[in-house]
Amino acid sequence: MSDTLVIIPTYNEKENVELIIRAVFSQKKTFDILIVDDNSPDGTSHIVQKLILEFPERLFLEVRKEKTGLGAAYIHGFKWALDKDYEYIIEMDADFSHNPNDLIRLYEECEKNNTDMAVGSRYLNGDINVVNWDIKRILLSYLASQYVRIITRIPVKDTTAGFVCYKRKVLEAIHLDKIQFVGYAFQIELKYKAWKRNFKIKEVSIIFTDRIRGKSKMNGSIISEAVFGVLKMTLNGIPK
Repeated sequence: MSDTLVIIPTYNEKENVELIIRAVFSQKKTFDILIVDDNSPDGTSHIVQKLILEFPERLFLEVRKEKTGLGAAYIHGFKWALDKDYEYIIEMDADFSHNPNDLIRLYEECEKNNTDMAVGSRYLNGDINVVNWDIKRILLSYLASQYVRIITRIPVKDTTAGFVCYKRKVLEAIHLDKIQFVGYAFQIELKYKAWKRNFKIKEVSIIFTDRIRGKSKMNGSIISEAVFGVLKMTLNGIPK
């Protein structure tokens, strides 16, 4: 058993799921993987079940009954991880927008530098490291992160980033049942709560590449949740 679990949520990711699993397992460090599938109608979970026979004790699958949001899938995975002995928990997309080769960099930032939460950042040092997005989507994401920083004063440049390594003590300290949001705002809320608890957060520069296989899950409700959710979070206060 590895000391690190990579949680990958899936919904209709049959084109990507085997490729991403093999890419993670090809890294020089040993990672375990938990796939949290939202009952994909395309058979994603069946592909994972077959791969479990090839990677016993390293690959795990949790199938939820319905699709209730990215945040809910991650919370399910976090709770599963905390029931085990993992010291480090990493969240990662299934579509290769997050490069598996960066997993070790996030892990080492936490393991070697006493960082509590390592964020794979697209917007570090004034750079915008995004590939295959049109200019409107880049501006939307970048300005959303700027907006969050202004409203919350959190010292994180990529507040909506979804490629993150946590020490288990961070997730143990955050009351997962009180997480309010399910889309982009879920990522913001976790960073905000970790920062409010004085955990050490460090950003690691990555290159984010838009998916080339499968269909994007981005929609207007996710974006509006990020915008209006941050206002609600800061103006009304957010439960600890």
